[in-house]
This record gives sequence, structure tokens and C-alpha cells, in this order.
Amino acid sequence: QVQLVESGGGLVQAGGSLRLSCVASGSMFSLNTIGWYRQTPGKPRELVASITRGGTTNYADSVKGRFSISRDNAKNTVYLQMNSLKPEDTAVYYCAAGIILNLDRNYWGQGTQVTVSS
Repeated sequence: QVQLVESGGGLVQAGGSLRLSCVASGSMFSLNTIGWYRQTPGKPRELVASITRGGTTNYADSVKGRFSISRDNAKNTVYLQMNSLKPEDTAVYYCAAGIILNLDRNYWGQGTQVTVSS
């Protein structure tokens, strides 16, 4: 069983920064890849960034250069540093984990709201 607990969401002005954290517990095999998705009402959940146990990262084009994902394997914690936030970054952000990330097979956290005001 895998559990993911997110924290760090909130309200910030455009141009500001937030850091999301995701603490994972459970099968290490299932925690090979951890990432962050986001979702707004009426839109599909989209992958924002991911990182493998070995440190390989992947970013959506919309956040490249502004967001940075990192991982502390000893603490089973993944961080998403979000800088230069824009109103269009407003969404519920979900931590997800899996051997590889797959919308239908991921383990999911409960989500944390990020709101960027203009």
C-alpha cells in the first residue's frame, strides 16, 4: 500500500513562489517515479513534473524554467518549487507515484489547492 501526503498549497500573488511537498510511504518499488499533476474544473488532469528514483526529471513545457522538482530518497519526500507563478497555474495539485506514471494506475495524494491572484 502506498500513501502520499501533500502540503504547501495556498494563495500567492502573481510572480510569487510556493513549495509543495509530498511525503510518500509504502512499497519502494511502487515509488520509482513520483510526480505532480494539476487539474482545473472541466479539464483533464495534466502532468506538471516528475522525477525518478535515479533523479531523471521531466517537465511540462508550460512550467519549464519556473518550476523545479527534487527528491530526498532518504525522507521519501518530493518537492515542487514553483517560482514566477502565474494566474494560469491556479489548480489543485496532486502528488502521484508509480513504477512509471500512468493516469489510470498511479497512486494519488488528496490534492492541495494552489491559487495565484493577478
